[in-house]
Amino acid sequence: MTFDKMLMLGKLIGGGLATFGLAGAATGVGIVFAAYISGVSRNPSLKAELFNITILGFALVEALGLFSLMKSLMILFAF
Repeated sequence: MTFDKMLMLGKLIGGGLATFGLAGAATGVGIVFAAYISGVSRNPSLKAELFNITILGFALVEALGLFSLMKSLMILFAF
């Protein structure tokens, strides 16, 4: 194996492993919305307040997933 092939192999493996953060983001989004549904079912009068907090939690969790995707793409195409 030449050095170029080894380098490409390392990039592909590293890029693939870096996408595992997306699985964590998907799990986090599911947990956030499950907590929202549970909270609304316990106290429907807080629906608007809980929704605002849920959207904030969704945005934070999704941002971490996008950072993971960006890191993976940088490994594959920038370096």
